Amino acid sequence: MLNRYPLWKNLLVLLVVILGFLYSLPNLYPDDPALQISHESLELTEGDTPVITTALEAAQVEFFGEENSDGSVLVRLGSLEDQLRAKTAIENALTDDYIVALNLAATTPSWMQAIGAGKMNLGLDLQGGVHFLMEVDMDAAIERRMQDNQSNVRTILREERIRSRGLNIVDSSHLEVRFATEEARRQGRSALIDSFPELQFQNRDAEGVFILDMRMSADVMLQIQRDTLQANRTTLLNRVDALGVSEPTVQQQGSDRIVVELPGVQDPAQAIRILQRIATLEFHLEAELGSPSLSYENYIYDGISVNVDNDVILQGDRVSNAVSSLDQNGLPQVILNLDGQGGNQINRISRDNVGRLMDVLLIETKSRTIVTLDAEGNEVEETEFYEDKRLIMHAVIRSALGRQFSITGLDPREANDLALLIRSGSLAAPMTIVEQSVIGPSMGRENLEQGILGVQVAATLVVLFMLAYYRVFGLAANAALIMNILLIFAIMSSILPATLTLPGIVGIVLTVGMAVDANVLIFTRIREELALGVPPQQAIDAGYNRAFTTILDANLTTFLVAAVLYTIGTGPVKGFAITLMIGIMTSMFTAIVGTRAIVNLIYGGRNVETISIGAQKRIKEVEA
Repeated sequence: MLNRYPLWKNLLVLLVVILGFLYSLPNLYPDDPALQISHESLELTEGDTPVITTALEAAQVEFFGEENSDGSVLVRLGSLEDQLRAKTAIENALTDDYIVALNLAATTPSWMQAIGAGKMNLGLDLQGGVHFLMEVDMDAAIERRMQDNQSNVRTILREERIRSRGLNIVDSSHLEVRFATEEARRQGRSALIDSFPELQFQNRDAEGVFILDMRMSADVMLQIQRDTLQANRTTLLNRVDALGVSEPTVQQQGSDRIVVELPGVQDPAQAIRILQRIATLEFHLEAELGSPSLSYENYIYDGISVNVDNDVILQGDRVSNAVSSLDQNGLPQVILNLDGQGGNQINRISRDNVGRLMDVLLIETKSRTIVTLDAEGNEVEETEFYEDKRLIMHAVIRSALGRQFSITGLDPREANDLALLIRSGSLAAPMTIVEQSVIGPSMGRENLEQGILGVQVAATLVVLFMLAYYRVFGLAANAALIMNILLIFAIMSSILPATLTLPGIVGIVLTVGMAVDANVLIFTRIREELALGVPPQQAIDAGYNRAFTTILDANLTTFLVAAVLYTIGTGPVKGFAITLMIGIMTSMFTAIVGTRAIVNLIYGGRNVETISIGAQKRIKEVEA
């Protein structure tokens, strides 16, 4: 029978509508402003909560629902103003080792969370988030490369049994190797030149010493800077991905800076801790007895004084993977996997140094606030960055090491964080955070309200036009339009989680207009069939069947353009493209299947002579 769906198809449409409603419903529950308090290295316990609540009570800030989970404390507040006041009060009450981050606490009912229904992620322009401006130390990148070259030169000369009188780094791009005789310099140059194609070699004599100068050219230094910036950007992206942040922004700014924006983060305190821990690894041997004091640095490991040789035998960028686990004694450990070159390098060095102690240094770039007095006697706060080196492993080399070995002596949290940092990649050069801010949702509230207003106005105008112009069929199109908006929100919220940005709202507004395009084509085709004298039931069936190809072609071309935008675009462009693609898919379903189901319920299986599709008098005049 014409214009009758089988029961299963009607139930399918009903099920889609119910699911769309349920999974878009959490967006009606506003989040509570909250503060998340954590420590840089320690897990907070319930004993820390009274200190925080006392500080809030002293500042006369109303709060509720304080929670202690995952080693941090979450405090809910009544308003954004209270949130900012509470942040200041808690920061004044705690030391600099604590991180107080602005957050939003979900209010979605537990039964919705149980079925996987959640709120849509909002972008930085609508919700706020964490913002960093990070600067790469390019001089350190070049110096680190030269230090690596110095270590390799020493190893090659030792293997070739060529004696030198010292290796000195004159500046970050200049290494000089001293020899006692011209013949030794010639042999050294012959042994080294093939291993260092990026360096320029030049002979020089000074005070009876035969010197071999090894310099980096300007082009090589520029390439190192470019590679360093790109490598650090990739590392930061990997770290952000490990945190599970949706639609992050990690992009280059200028020649030595990187902007990191993390919108809608679930755990901003962890994001701050991981990104602030700008860490690299260095592998050394313990200094031999009687070594000159300038050839080693002293560290404390488990209460023992350890002299660590200055020569770096392996850099952290040779570590390809790291996993935290428990050893045979149930203690935390980090299992390291090296790449091919790193594996060969550690194997050669450990083979030649069985019985010696190997040390692993964790090097972090940290910041501290220094209060100074200006010329007028006023206190001025300045941020100072410094390197914090810590010995995290001190173990005897029992045999030649392979590409995999483990680091022990860490607590569980240190092991997890260290594995994440290493797994995401060691930074090619140290970075300092020159600008840091946690952007609250108040900055994006106006954008969000105006965007929602735009969607409401667009939808209202489309609804009024369709209702006035197409009557009952317009009513079906309006119902499908509402269904379409619900499905877009449901898909972006829970089914296919995506981040909504301001350009994304523009995409939704565009989709609202496009959603009725298919219905306009269908309804126009039905009118044409009626004008030709086709009975209403056949006209309805022909309108849907014959307009389908045109609708498919039009939407497919638009979808392909949106897919290209999503593939090659970044940030706002991606936000627009994703909502447009989702809107096209949902509008195809609601316009063709949804409106057809409603029209079938109204007219299907009935003997009708006229249908309410608007402008009937005009059609009869055309027929005459």
